[in-house]
Amino acid sequence: MPRKHVWPLAALLAAGTIALSACGGTTGGTAAPAPAQSQDSEGGNAKDATLLSGTARSNKADEKAGDMAPPEAPTEVKEKWVSLRASAAGELDPVVVNGSGFTLYRFDKDTAEPSKATCNGDCAKTWPPVTVAKGGKVFIAGVKQDAVGFVKRDDGSIQVTLKGWPLYRFAKDVNPGDTLGQGVGGTWFGITPDGKKAGPTEKPVPPTAAPGAKPAQSATLFSGKNFDDTTGTNFATGIATPGCNDLRGGFLSLTISGSAKIWSEVGCKGKSAVVTDDVADVTPLGFPAGVKSVFLG
Repeated sequence: MPRKHVWPLAALLAAGTIALSACGGTTGGTAAPAPAQSQDSEGGNAKDATLLSGTARSNKADEKAGDMAPPEAPTEVKEKWVSLRASAAGELDPVVVNGSGFTLYRFDKDTAEPSKATCNGDCAKTWPPVTVAKGGKVFIAGVKQDAVGFVKRDDGSIQVTLKGWPLYRFAKDVNPGDTLGQGVGGTWFGITPDGKKAGPTEKPVPPTAAPGAKPAQSATLFSGKNFDDTTGTNFATGIATPGCNDLRGGFLSLTISGSAKIWSEVGCKGKSAVVTDDVADVTPLGFPAGVKSVFLG
């Protein structure tokens, strides 16, 4: 399947020894996006970053920066953007991963209400916090916009939160999909898209359409499940034309803001379903060969 150019989807949103003792351990349209508002650790509101629907690649982000920056890149390059994507890793399904596919974690010794990050010093070397520059970007796929926030760390940097929980990586996770941090010290766990502790794979629950959702003006579709446009030949394509949009091939996941109708065949024919939210896997909806056309408006 040929790789396509991807449309920017800003329109989709209106708006070693490793010391673990310090970490609780013993040895993962056309409208411009609205800036995200969050409450920092001092209780003040700040315009910390811009949230954009889709992945870094589908938004044409610099793939030598952000989550994909090389280890030797300066901090200001690494903090240009962050990606949060609902996915599966090891026995964890769902779990949130970053732009490079690494598992993101939450720490039981932190607090979510209010958000407070307590992993500092040597702990933060083992569990690098997910930080973003003020005014940077956060790309989200399969994660609710209102679940994403920010907290000011003790060193003044801005850490991304999910349902109030500060997000971290684990230094011993060396390959995308590793989950070596799961359960460390009985306090570290992969985090689900709704901020809960990730656990073994469970049978996916098909999403239900929210009543009264406004018609979607655009959508991004992914050839892989879990909004995957980086593995192998997987790619994403954007659509923003009112009416029936035929797709070249079957697409297994999608991000969307509003209501749209998906179809199993081109020409908006065959099996159909209404979706009003991001869908990480369309197969439980009855689309084993993927979505082949979408009606917008």
